[in-house]
Amino acid sequence: MATPLSDPSLSPLKTIAVIGLGTMGTGIAEVLARAGRDVVGIDISEAAAAKAAATLETATARAVQRGRLTEQERADVLARVRTTTDLTAAADADLVIEVAPESYEIKHQIFRDLDGIVRPETILATGTNALSVTRLAADSARPERVLGLHFFNPAPAMKLVEVVSSVLTAPTAVTAVTNLALDLGKEPVAVGDRPGFVADGLLFGYLNQAAAMYEAKYASREDIDAAMRLGCGLPMGPLALLDLIGVDTARTVLEAMYAESHDRLHAPAPVLKQLSEAGLTGRKSGRGFYTYEAPGSATVVRDALTPLESSAQNQGREVRSVGVAGSGTMASGIAEVFAKAGYEVVLAARSEEKAQTAKARIDKSLSRSVDKGRMTAEAAARTLDLITAAGSYESFADVDLAVEAVAEDLEIKQQLFQTLDKVCKPGAVLATTTSSLPVVACARATSRPQDVIGMHFFNPAPAMKLVEVVRTVLTGEDVHATVREVCVKIKKHAVDCGDRAGFIVNALLFPYLNNAIKMVQEHYASLDDIDAAMRLGGGYPMGPFELLDVVGLDVSLAIEKVLHREFRDPGLAPAPLLEHLVAAGCLGRKTGRGFREYARR
Repeated sequence: MATPLSDPSLSPLKTIAVIGLGTMGTGIAEVLARAGRDVVGIDISEAAAAKAAATLETATARAVQRGRLTEQERADVLARVRTTTDLTAAADADLVIEVAPESYEIKHQIFRDLDGIVRPETILATGTNALSVTRLAADSARPERVLGLHFFNPAPAMKLVEVVSSVLTAPTAVTAVTNLALDLGKEPVAVGDRPGFVADGLLFGYLNQAAAMYEAKYASREDIDAAMRLGCGLPMGPLALLDLIGVDTARTVLEAMYAESHDRLHAPAPVLKQLSEAGLTGRKSGRGFYTYEAPGSATVVRDALTPLESSAQNQGREVRSVGVAGSGTMASGIAEVFAKAGYEVVLAARSEEKAQTAKARIDKSLSRSVDKGRMTAEAAARTLDLITAAGSYESFADVDLAVEAVAEDLEIKQQLFQTLDKVCKPGAVLATTTSSLPVVACARATSRPQDVIGMHFFNPAPAMKLVEVVRTVLTGEDVHATVREVCVKIKKHAVDCGDRAGFIVNALLFPYLNNAIKMVQEHYASLDDIDAAMRLGGGYPMGPFELLDVVGLDVSLAIEKVLHREFRDPGLAPAPLLEHLVAAGCLGRKTGRGFREYARR
């Protein structure tokens, strides 16, 4: 009969064994020792144990140099850690954390051996992010004392710790490790047992989609990564992140996720298997999606796939004046961007009044820039003078580039392109800023589809650096070159993509958001825990529900529907909870209620 758990407050977790002294295990040992715990680091490899000890010496010396530890504190930390290859050294541990390779066979053997070594009241934690905690617990002689404790890499820096309960886990064990996580200065999130848990469960589906996008040759690895960094504010692009995590590790996690979900979005992209089996596992091997200076290096070096500095072979058309069609926030923001770059801009709307309102919005934006010291009052005045407000699209007669930024409605856009076809001079480039509609449908509304291209700016246009440049099968090479040259002049980072739903950013972002909604819908985790997990564990500037409420639930639903209609993948079907909230008029911040409630302004 299993020994009942004592109150964790009466027996705090003071001595902790860490099994597996790779990067993660060594990082966890450092965190524990710096928080005053006695740590026994165990690895079957003497070399790994020695390397861990050396890594701790280096890390703590660096902390002293940076003023984060005193010499005495460093000495105390190092004195609290001992490393060994003998598993019986875990005998006196209050908690054992195993971070061995992601293999049921290896982990089962460790847990079986520990059953004969540790005290009955010792808690056993697995650091897995891909395997079933329940399955590991069921094979133990003390399943009520087994749980998951998932740190994020690098453990000393990352705040998130996922505390994973199985149906067998005793609540007091969960309380004990949750209290420990808080003592370590971490933010624990309680989750149930399913592959990937919260953060990796959302992250790896997104990474898999990015790998599939690259494999389909839809966009280059550099453009995919730049799009997600600049369009979403992520610290790393998805393919660079896969190389950091390890392509083989990602494949293992996805295999486990797919085995449970049978969702095609979790089925590992074939390129992950090809790279893994070729030994091209990312940074650790020196080559994955990118090529690195040496195994373990973070420095990317040129290879056969690296684009040349000037990859545009065609020369673009001359652009001196730009027409911007529309009167909303996006239209005024785009007009401001062009005027700041010195272009003469015609800002046209359906009425003179709407156009003047849009220009007034630009005046306010420029004034804010002056107040913040980002530009002089003279420069702001010159910029505003370059913008002419007009109540008719006839004013586009002499522009070299016409940019449409009206409502995201295909019929409205097609009607506008028919008008632009009539009023714009021959040779003018016609661009749509659509984020989800087919660019070719706008092109076919004209008699010059070769002159039509997509320029997807991100909101707010003056601040966001990214522009997705979308070519259709009909777009002329010189038109593409023209827009690339213009992007350089307006100081935007252009990424190339084909004319399919979502382009790069929305095609990767919205399935991730949809999967977050499904987690809440299935009562797997709370809004707050999911948002915290993605901010703290994934480095996202906003959690998915914060972002959904900012974007607007109606806008998000419309994009989800477009993606589902285009790719016909059941996994892309909008979550019913999203549809219900939109039907109820809960559209996010703009209505005062979405996934959360907001104070009315």
